[in-house]
Amino acid sequence: MIKLSQPQIPEVAIERVGEILRSGQLVHGDECNAFENELAAYLGAKHALVVSNGTAALHLALLALDIGPGDAVIVPDFTFTATANIVEITGAKALIVDVERSSYNIDPIKLIDCIENWTGPEKLKAIMPVLEFGNPSNLNTYREIAKKYNLSMIEDAACALGASDEGTMVGTAGDFGCFSFHPRKTLTTGEGGALVTNNTELFQKATLLRSHGMERSSEGVVFKCIGLNYRLTNFQAAIGRAILPHLNNWIAKRQELAAHYKAKLSSLIESKLITIPEVVSGHSVQTFMIVLASDFKRSDVIFELKNKGVEANLGAQSMSALGLFLHQKNITTSYPVGQELYQQGLALPLHEGMKVEDVNIVVNSLDSILKKL
Repeated sequence: MIKLSQPQIPEVAIERVGEILRSGQLVHGDECNAFENELAAYLGAKHALVVSNGTAALHLALLALDIGPGDAVIVPDFTFTATANIVEITGAKALIVDVERSSYNIDPIKLIDCIENWTGPEKLKAIMPVLEFGNPSNLNTYREIAKKYNLSMIEDAACALGASDEGTMVGTAGDFGCFSFHPRKTLTTGEGGALVTNNTELFQKATLLRSHGMERSSEGVVFKCIGLNYRLTNFQAAIGRAILPHLNNWIAKRQELAAHYKAKLSSLIESKLITIPEVVSGHSVQTFMIVLASDFKRSDVIFELKNKGVEANLGAQSMSALGLFLHQKNITTSYPVGQELYQQGLALPLHEGMKVEDVNIVVNSLDSILKKL
């Protein structure tokens, strides 16, 4: 079976995890501190805070920005549901905006329209663009929009560690950048995530919130505020530290595989049986998702691919189609692109452990299935 995704864990990481497990220092410790410093240096950011998962990173960002009841945050229609879920968990309202067909990222024109025409009772406080599947498109544009309208910006960069937009590293453009280290991500620690910011005051606030509001001093532990437990373990951080030096090379391999996919899929594209994403410069290509023509039932294609030894799946969800965020603006707006991507998007195998020959097998299998169906 050619797997949709396959975590790559260097042997040195496995050895280091064993050492940490034997040491007994399992919770946040020196490995976490070192990982934070190395991650910040890699991104060119002032501060990085490792946390238990990517959703926790988003939650801390919202809380540090004092976003809650009476506020509204703009999110894209096409994303994993955690993006909108976590806004609602704080008591704020998730306002959905449709995405671009080419990038799968939030449409800047529709974003501006939403901001300028917002008349709800909630105060519009922030935008939360998702750099879908590692696509950095529009990152600097989102920053300019947030600045123009005096809004905070939280980058949901769960899939996009290592991506960049014209020299700006994803995660460093907004007030906060939030990453996930889930096994589907290029850098994985099993579960885990990180929060990145260039604002020292926000960093200090998020640090307190991450660990029960505790601050250690020479006089002992002082509880400075009400907080949560979103810490990463020391052994997870060791895995992240071992992978980080490989990240750029792995992203380059993913870009090469994506380019090969594009070339091999050309006949299916010309026949209008599928469309493919635009893989721009700086794309980290966490997932390669094509879009099937409306004639095809995705579940049938997934089933047939599995029979040929190829794993495939949907890409992400449409927030408007889930029936969970039924605010007036959301239910009176149409989301044609996000809903199409949700219904017809097909994620194909892509990871740095693959070979060009694997891509050939995937494409040949897909070609025969689509022509048969």
